Amino acid sequence: MPVTRASIASGSKTMIEPTLLVLAAGMGSRYGGLKQMDAMGPHGETVMDYAVFDAIRSGFGKVVFVIRKDFEDAFREGVGRRFAGNIEVDYAFQSLDGLPAGFSLPSGRNKPWGTGHAILMASKVVAEPFAVINADDFYGRQSYEKMARFLVNGQSDAQPSPFCMVGYPLKNTLSDFGSVSRGVCDLSSEGVLRSVTELTRIERSADGIRHVEADGSEIVLSGEELVSMNMWGFTPAVFDYLESLFVEFLEERGTEMKSEFYIPFAVDDMVSNQLAKVQVLRSSAAWFGVTYREDREHVISAIATLIENGDYPSRLFN
Repeated sequence: MPVTRASIASGSKTMIEPTLLVLAAGMGSRYGGLKQMDAMGPHGETVMDYAVFDAIRSGFGKVVFVIRKDFEDAFREGVGRRFAGNIEVDYAFQSLDGLPAGFSLPSGRNKPWGTGHAILMASKVVAEPFAVINADDFYGRQSYEKMARFLVNGQSDAQPSPFCMVGYPLKNTLSDFGSVSRGVCDLSSEGVLRSVTELTRIERSADGIRHVEADGSEIVLSGEELVSMNMWGFTPAVFDYLESLFVEFLEERGTEMKSEFYIPFAVDDMVSNQLAKVQVLRSSAAWFGVTYREDREHVISAIATLIENGDYPSRLFN
């Protein structure tokens, strides 16, 4: 099955090809290695390969990988070269010292600045509407199709800025091998995002699903809550917002050794200040990820099932 781009514009309207921005700078500390380059498919395909495959056939025209400079050569050879001739590929680099003017790296800091900072690092190579995903998450074809349609047809000069995100039921996004962090969404009746609350320790328990607070108290969750899996749709206008918010973050928390500038926090701030309107696109596609090394066998099995059902070819790219 050859990979082709879908037609996502009609009539005389100029074809817009959005960009896929893949956040791949993390080393996967809980997983125990560079999980973004771990083989999951029958011919050595990574989770990122499936993401790019789905993006191409949904109408995306470029993929940009946000990586660290120190593993650029290995990443280009092990991942980027797979897509030659199928889609335009570019790179952005996240580094600890990639800070706005007037700020410097605190002595002793070795933790990345977070997903909001990673997106900001792509501002010089992304000039079109774009989707953001985690490199180690499998989002499903339907999610890319919905995202592409919004990025092509939902953009305008209206204020607040029209953004979007793909949401999944919480119960479909958990790991059997440890706690996970999820952005729990509050929506209007029209499906517009009102707020995102980041819960950083959600886990299964004997009684269902719970979130454990820092003080040890627990919040019981139903599992039906719609959560963000960091699949966002933006226009380049978001970069100015992110830079301003990142400056505020650095002023308040920049000296903390483990503080992170998370994109859900930034989006929540934009929404609450009426700088952005975020439409939530509900997805029934299969989602799975590799937070822990034990998740790997589940991902391999799930991909094999999708191939057997005809959703993906056995070999993605020649």
